[in-house]
Amino acid sequence: MRTFFYAHRRAVLAALLTSAAGAITLSRFPALAQGDPLPSWNDGKAKQSILDFVAAVTREGSPDFVPAPQRVATFDNDGTLWVEQPMYTQLAFALDRVKAMAPLHPEWKDNQPFKAVLEGDMKTLAESGERGLAELVMISHSGMTTAEFERIVKDWISTARHPRFKRPYTELVYQPMLEVLAYLRANGFKTFIVSGGGVEFMRPWSEQIYGVPPEQVVGSSIKTRFQMRQGIPELFRLPEVNFVDDGAGKPVGINEHIGRRPIAAFGNSDGDLQMLQWATKTGGRRFGLIVHHTDGEREYAYDRESHVGRLDKALDAAALNDWTVVSMKDDWKRIFAFN
Repeated sequence: MRTFFYAHRRAVLAALLTSAAGAITLSRFPALAQGDPLPSWNDGKAKQSILDFVAAVTREGSPDFVPAPQRVATFDNDGTLWVEQPMYTQLAFALDRVKAMAPLHPEWKDNQPFKAVLEGDMKTLAESGERGLAELVMISHSGMTTAEFERIVKDWISTARHPRFKRPYTELVYQPMLEVLAYLRANGFKTFIVSGGGVEFMRPWSEQIYGVPPEQVVGSSIKTRFQMRQGIPELFRLPEVNFVDDGAGKPVGINEHIGRRPIAAFGNSDGDLQMLQWATKTGGRRFGLIVHHTDGEREYAYDRESHVGRLDKALDAAALNDWTVVSMKDDWKRIFAFN
C-alpha cells in the first residue's frame, strides 16, 4: 500500500535523525580458526571475492599488502547488517514513542500528524509529508538528556517486535554479515558502522549485536547542548538537525569521525553509493560489496522500485566498478541465525 514509508530515503533520514540486545555468542561470531570462516555463505564468486581480498591485503610480501592500521572497513546498517523493511527500524521506534507519550498529550487526539499515528492511519500520515514526519521525530527524539534517550532506546529495542517475523529487531541481523565482521577483525581490520540511522539510536546496542563499540559508529545526529542540572553535567538533546550521514554525507562522516579512508565498504542501497566510491576509487587493492535483497521468502525482495532501501544507481555502478553484488537468495545459506 502507498504510505509515507515511500518517502525519499534522505528525507526520511533527515527527519528521523534529527532525532535485542543480546550477548555476542560463538554462534554469531564463529571461531575463525575452526574451518570455514564464512559458514553461512554458499561457495561461489561472492564468497570467494571476500576471501581473496582479505588474503591479498593481509599477506606480507604481497603487492597488495596493507598495514593493519590502514585496514578500515565501513558497513552501512539498515539493509546491510539488519532488516530495513517494511520501514526503517528507527521509524518504527519514533512511531512507538509517539504512542507512548500520548497520555501526556491529550491534544494529539485531534491534531495531525499525531492523530494519524494514534489511529494507525498511514494514508493520512503519508499526506503530512516530510514536515509531518519531522514534527513527530522532533517530539519523540529530543527534549531529554543523552543518557535518558539511551535508556529509552535500550528499553524499546529489548521489547519491540518486527511486524512480520514477530522477533526482536536485534535477532533480525544477517548472520552472513556477522561472519564477515568477525572475519575482518580476526585479520587485523577495524570495523565501523557508517549509517544514515541516528548515531545515538545505534550505539546502545551495536557492541552487543555486532561487536562494534560505540566509538566506531558513525551516524546522523541532532544538536546537543552541555548543561549543568542540579550540579550534574549533562548533554541535552535539541530539536535541531546536526548532521545527516547518508549519500554524499557518508564520506564526510567517515573523514570527520574515522580520519582514515576505508579500503573496504559494504552497503545495500543508493544511500551507500558515495561511500563505496570513496572507499574503492583510489589506488591499491580495494573492495566494495552490495547486499542485494533477492529473497522474498526468507526476507524481502526489492531494489530499483523500492522506496525503502532503493538500489538503483548503486546497482549500475557495481558493474562499472567491479564491486561484489551478493544475492541473498543465491549466496547465503541462511539469512538469520534462527533460520
